[in-house]
Amino acid sequence: MSTYASPRRVLDVWTSGVNSGALDQVVELYDEGAVLFPTFSNRSFSDPPGIREYFEKLFRHEEVQISVHEETLVTQALLESIYSMNGIYLWDMEIDGEPRSFEARFSYVLDLESPAPIMHHHSSQVPRML
Repeated sequence: MSTYASPRRVLDVWTSGVNSGALDQVVELYDEGAVLFPTFSNRSFSDPPGIREYFEKLFRHEEVQISVHEETLVTQALLESIYSMNGIYLWDMEIDGEPRSFEARFSYVLDLESPAPIMHHHSSQVPRML
């Protein structure tokens, strides 16, 4: 029996956690061996303390909110309970008292049978077009 009914449910729980600043809710979604290539760091993280530290720093900013561009969402079944999901989301937050927005591409590899379904998460700011 799957812990999560769908890849979209994992994304909804993650997004809800980010939008409410629920550090534990977000971090607990990442598998112990997960790899995170985060939007706002030049480092990758592959251990629970590193992933927690990244989100702690992110949540120090005011008004952190994220929204998914629904039309960009693509989900692929890889194996029985393993899925990839990718798309574009928009980060909004205050930095030094100024509202800022960052569009980012994201990809996940998820194991829906795991209580910590995120195995891999890559997110990078969408570059400006030349």
